[in-house]
Amino acid sequence: MRSGHFRWVICGLLFFATTVNYMDRQILGILAPTLQHEIGWTEKEYGYIVTAFQAAYAIGLLGVGRAIDLIGTGKGYSLSVIFWSLAAMAHAAVRSAFGFGVVRFALGLGEAGNFPAAIKTIAEWFPKKERALATGIFNAGSNVGAIITPLTVPFITLHYGWQVAYLLIGAIGFLWVLCWHAIYRLPQEHRRVSKAELDLILSDPVEPSTPIPWRRLFGLRETIGLIVARFLTDGVWWFYLFWAPKFLDLRYGIGLAELGAPLVAMYLIGNTGSVFGGWFSGFLITRGASLNAARKLAILACLALIAPIMFATNVSTTWEAVALLGLAMAGHQGWSANMFTIISDIYPRQAVSSLIGIAGFGGAIGGMLLAASVGWILELTGSYHVIFIWAGISYFFALAAIHIASPRLNPVAVG
Repeated sequence: MRSGHFRWVICGLLFFATTVNYMDRQILGILAPTLQHEIGWTEKEYGYIVTAFQAAYAIGLLGVGRAIDLIGTGKGYSLSVIFWSLAAMAHAAVRSAFGFGVVRFALGLGEAGNFPAAIKTIAEWFPKKERALATGIFNAGSNVGAIITPLTVPFITLHYGWQVAYLLIGAIGFLWVLCWHAIYRLPQEHRRVSKAELDLILSDPVEPSTPIPWRRLFGLRETIGLIVARFLTDGVWWFYLFWAPKFLDLRYGIGLAELGAPLVAMYLIGNTGSVFGGWFSGFLITRGASLNAARKLAILACLALIAPIMFATNVSTTWEAVALLGLAMAGHQGWSANMFTIISDIYPRQAVSSLIGIAGFGGAIGGMLLAASVGWILELTGSYHVIFIWAGISYFFALAAIHIASPRLNPVAVG
């Protein structure tokens, strides 16, 4: 008997939320050259603005991840989206670098809830063999959001002003909240889930539901490996998100009116990596590969796409740079899909959201430090060369950390 497919509707909601999440955070990157000219902040100040978001994101990931494990994805997810949507709209009211730092901090606190809630939802609604693909699909929303934003924000800004862009894009989150409340329930409680589909969702061995103290999670070697890996790589993704438009403007003179096509191309390429990375590891498992081999081979394939970004400052045309950036983004998204899935593979379900938050905290701290460093490097040298070299090699160190911490990706014994 074939199972139903309602779990993929839930995945679609996660995709929608992640799209909105990235639209709200990406507006700053799109408008950075415009706002820098209008408000007059320096490269260092822009780095601090990005750092404020990262610092709040780090704090939020620890607190929100734990809260979602305690109150559940239904309430926790909607509260996060409401908070970050209000923070996104508040950008329209500020007129200084300091003011942007304040509202970016608030945005970071709210947006920290997206991935812990989404990964926990995947663990609730999908068997392990489908989780990497489901994660890859919803994670692709980050690229779709980053595609929609350069197609809409420049038009809105040029015709109605940047304040209206923040208000309109920020308001979309409230539409998602209405959809979430209308559709979401646990699979065991949902009338749209057939018995066959529920049997598939619950086909993995039953896990205990007793809450796990954080001190046990922080003391695990596997947890340390995940924190280190995210610390080394998350900042690279934030660099693409917040500095790619500035890089294209500085290096090739791509202004706000011409920015849409290059950014859309970059994120379209990146989008394929998210789905491919999740699909490829699942494909290897169905062909008999162990979970350990499947996840790490998929990650290696993603790293092969990332490495050429080291030469981004050496190419002579806009589209060569866009191609390298797009491949690196694709590699990161495939890497990210598998990293998220590894957590749900090896940790008990009741700890998944907490672990997403803990690992994300490490990533946000790394991103905060990299953002501040990028501002200083650009202020002092005016060159992106060193930054792109780090963007190319950091993932190899991160994979080594994962392999040393969990050489076989065996389930973690928390006790």
